[in-house]
Amino acid sequence: MCGRYVITSAPEAIRALFGYVEQPNFPARYNVAPTQPIPIVRLEAGARHFALVRWGLIPPWVKDPRQFALLINARGESVLEKPAFRNAMRRRRCLIPADGFYEWRAGAGGKQPYFIHAADGGPLAFAGLWETWIGPNGEEVETAAIVTTTANATLSVLHDRMPVVIPPDQHDLWLDARDGTENAAARLIVPAPDDLLVFHPVTRAVNRTANDSADLVVALTQDQMHQEEEATARRAPRKPATKETAAKKPARPSPKDDGQTSLF
Repeated sequence: MCGRYVITSAPEAIRALFGYVEQPNFPARYNVAPTQPIPIVRLEAGARHFALVRWGLIPPWVKDPRQFALLINARGESVLEKPAFRNAMRRRRCLIPADGFYEWRAGAGGKQPYFIHAADGGPLAFAGLWETWIGPNGEEVETAAIVTTTANATLSVLHDRMPVVIPPDQHDLWLDARDGTENAAARLIVPAPDDLLVFHPVTRAVNRTANDSADLVVALTQDQMHQEEEATARRAPRKPATKETAAKKPARPSPKDDGQTSLF
């Protein structure tokens, strides 16, 4: 985690949990991907505010964002030392509303996606960092990254990392970025309790960022999983041609990337 996530709670429910002053109206999103706009909650002049920023942090010292790999995750163990994150950790912490996220586990039939969400079905608050990049012509781009940590016992069977989940009674501590608060906030960078989250397998349609519907989070049966595995196997590239057959058959194009390259 975290390369895709979900935010599906009603705007009123999100506002009630996070307590920001705005009253935004936004649609449910079942497949939020890097570079897309995401909602964050941050503290400004003592009040919580809702904002839309781009997922993929760009530090302010970057000269050309086109030549810089977007940082969608920030490893919690090093946010106070890494040049890309340390100033944001000290001054620009935020909360990222979510209703769950996806993780992939490799198997004989390919990578199987799983949807991970709160056991009680409620929304979550991911720990986030945000920055403002100012271009040479004065243009401003606000971006954010999700802070990650070691996976808890529940999720370690899927991946060794997970997003940091900030409990409601610690929202103020994470958001309060006054001088000298960063070390106290850093102590919140821990795995979520083992009983907070649950997961289930979902369709491989989530692999395509263009897909964004409620079907993506529906649990698959074992039969459905096998059907998708078989469909994936049928689409798999054939074995490389031998020298004899290579002369007779044109080379096949490489299969498209499924978007699940490592994000850690």
